[in-house]
Amino acid sequence: MTATAPAQALAAGAAAVAPTQQLATLIRAHQAFAQPDRQSAKLVVVPAHRPITGAHTTLPVLGTATAADAVTWLRVRLPGRPNGRTGWITQANTARSSTDWHLVVENARRQVVIYRAGKRVRAVPAVVGKPSTPTPLGEFFVEEDVQLRPSDAGAPYAIALSARSTVLQEFDGGPGQIALHGRSNLGGVLGTAASHGCVRLTDATMRWFVLHIGPGAPVSIRR
Repeated sequence: MTATAPAQALAAGAAAVAPTQQLATLIRAHQAFAQPDRQSAKLVVVPAHRPITGAHTTLPVLGTATAADAVTWLRVRLPGRPNGRTGWITQANTARSSTDWHLVVENARRQVVIYRAGKRVRAVPAVVGKPSTPTPLGEFFVEEDVQLRPSDAGAPYAIALSARSTVLQEFDGGPGQIALHGRSNLGGVLGTAASHGCVRLTDATMRWFVLHIGPGAPVSIRR
């Protein structure tokens, strides 16, 4: 078996932002394994569609491997708990693509920095998690973009991430999923730490995000 990692892979510790992220969109559900081998431990079945919008699941690809039987495997980031988990799926029944967008949430500076092709585009102020319910650190990705009703908390949009709260196992009927979303019906002063772990942004920023940042796009959350 031979294995390779994409040339654009992030450096250890995500110290840099890569210019390109390879993606795999699932055409059908995939069993994720601990190794590129069907005899290895089974981790989780990844559905072909996201639970809120029904959009196809798109996963970041971290590497590839070709088995002795010529089956091509993809090492991908997985959604849900535990945070940051990766696994191997077969390339069959996936569609490959890439994105050059990358978001970095900087908790200490209480801002989100937007990168394109590895270059910083701009930074926008944000409301991040308060000390008792912090925004979790790590390497994540966009699961789906959700349009909210004007009366919903966090309207007008939410970008649901693969990250989950490290404190709240459940929140408001959901799995404690972390999202970038608006401030409607919630409030919060930009540049503060006051949320339950999600990242609140202006309506204008959220409208821009949903036009440019699609499923699978990498999101790094740092101190």
